[in-house]
Amino acid sequence: MDMFGDPAIWLPWTFAALMGLSILIYVVLDGFDLGVGLLMPLADDTEKDMLVASIGPFWDANETWLVLAIGILLVAFPPAHGVILTSLYLPVFVMLIGLILRGVSFELRAKAPPSQKALWNAAFFGGSLMAALAQGFMLGMYVMGLAWTLPNVAFAVLTAVFLTVGYSFIGATWLILKTGGALQAHAIRWAKGGIWGLILGIGAISLATPFVSARIFDKWFGMPQMLYLMPLPILSAALVGFLWWKLRRMPRTNDAWSWSPFVAATALFMLAFGGMAYSFYPYVVPEQITIYEAASAPESLMIILIGTLFVLPAILGYTVLSYYIFRGKATELRYD
Repeated sequence: MDMFGDPAIWLPWTFAALMGLSILIYVVLDGFDLGVGLLMPLADDTEKDMLVASIGPFWDANETWLVLAIGILLVAFPPAHGVILTSLYLPVFVMLIGLILRGVSFELRAKAPPSQKALWNAAFFGGSLMAALAQGFMLGMYVMGLAWTLPNVAFAVLTAVFLTVGYSFIGATWLILKTGGALQAHAIRWAKGGIWGLILGIGAISLATPFVSARIFDKWFGMPQMLYLMPLPILSAALVGFLWWKLRRMPRTNDAWSWSPFVAATALFMLAFGGMAYSFYPYVVPEQITIYEAASAPESLMIILIGTLFVLPAILGYTVLSYYIFRGKATELRYD
């Protein structure tokens, strides 16, 4: 069957790709600003202000990608939306509460009386922690097939911890890029510790995923596809090695290279996400519903695609513009 000649084939694939792209962009962008929130208890009062300032112009735009991904899941794959969100109702609830708490704390910490600032700093950290743990738990449950069994929940808890540490790592690399002086030196030290969680998290998911089903195992270890996939683990190991080497050379190296740890961490997240996407395709609900079974009618998808062609460039343009305008080192965040 000609994939690009049959709308019932290429339209679900297109929306699956758009949803995957939205989730990837969200994980990287909101991952680092959640990570910055997770690092709040390690910073002093002056540094806390700079941590918030480093993500101030971006955090709202970052969360837009989560809304887009869930919106695509709802309108393009409604049966999968029902199964996934029903199975993960509790962690989704926790994540939303965490994101709300972050948004409220972000605004009120700068406007509340000085005596209440510590409370809102703690709430900002608590919201970041809730959102990160919930997302890690959902990832673990998704990998294990969404079944609420004791081994699956235990793996999901482990994934929640590792993803949270991974977020704190990419948050630290963002601070290396956006700050200088003593705070940058602290961020380098935080990144050196957080890299272990990143390695363990990616390793745990990479090892567990092939054993979820015989189909996924064959996709990774069958021949000749195993040979084609070898660049993925090799590149991942090379990026981890680069991060290890680079962080131990900083801050002695030229600050012009302060972007490199963040870019390398982003590339590592992208490789891990690409491996997961390859593992589960064509399923949108692991081993239960494919993207083609869950897709809305081709006529509906075509109308939605037309709308997406306007919405997606607008969101992408807004995101790129915000990062371009606020490029360079973070400055004091002011509301007056």
